[in-house]
Amino acid sequence: MIKFITEEYLRDLYRKEPFDTYKLQQGQRLTPGASQYLSDKRIKLINDDSKDKEHNQVKDEKQVEAVEQEEKTNSNLNLSLKKKLCCKLKSIEATFLVTSSEILKEDIILAQNVINLGRKISNIRNVVEGKGTLEPVFFKECTGMNSLNFTIELEDCFEITEFHMQLEKSNVILKTHVLRCALREIHFEIINAYENDDDDLKNRIINNVNSIINSLSQLICSAVGGKQCQRKI
Repeated sequence: MIKFITEEYLRDLYRKEPFDTYKLQQGQRLTPGASQYLSDKRIKLINDDSKDKEHNQVKDEKQVEAVEQEEKTNSNLNLSLKKKLCCKLKSIEATFLVTSSEILKEDIILAQNVINLGRKISNIRNVVEGKGTLEPVFFKECTGMNSLNFTIELEDCFEITEFHMQLEKSNVILKTHVLRCALREIHFEIINAYENDDDDLKNRIINNVNSIINSLSQLICSAVGGKQCQRKI
């Protein structure tokens, strides 16, 4: 039987099946983080061990402190990983701006689309920082992408090679491809930052990143073949 009930344990339990009361078995104790979690969620605590509560608090004080310290360490680690993720996102935002500026003279519409996608990256960073809510990424269906697969990780519509350096819009194609590659790298940063946190938010952020990547793939297809979808089915 689990002796110390931690905040992480309660979060996982609640994520699987929400509850409004939690029964503490004999001999079990709540860590301070777990107690605060129940309070924040307004979950009623039922304690079968109330008679021995004071005795157990003294007896297990050092163990409780150790568990609390572990919770604090995990929390600090999550904050550090989220800060690192925000730095990566901010760097990608800058790359979006530079890219849109460099292709503005070649394709105004595509440059505006790149700017709009860059704003979605800014929104994700604000969400990670706890300053906003996640916005949807809108898209247009094409032959290879639709509402069923647009939020999942898809392979590139086609491989970008030295051949594309010879095309009229080579600058647009290559620079947009660089953005797409940079976004794929932060998948792992998102997973690490939310490893012990909100799985639902993590999945929604990843879905948005996938949608932005797939939008970039559509822009690349447009630069290569005009209105015709270039994705290999």
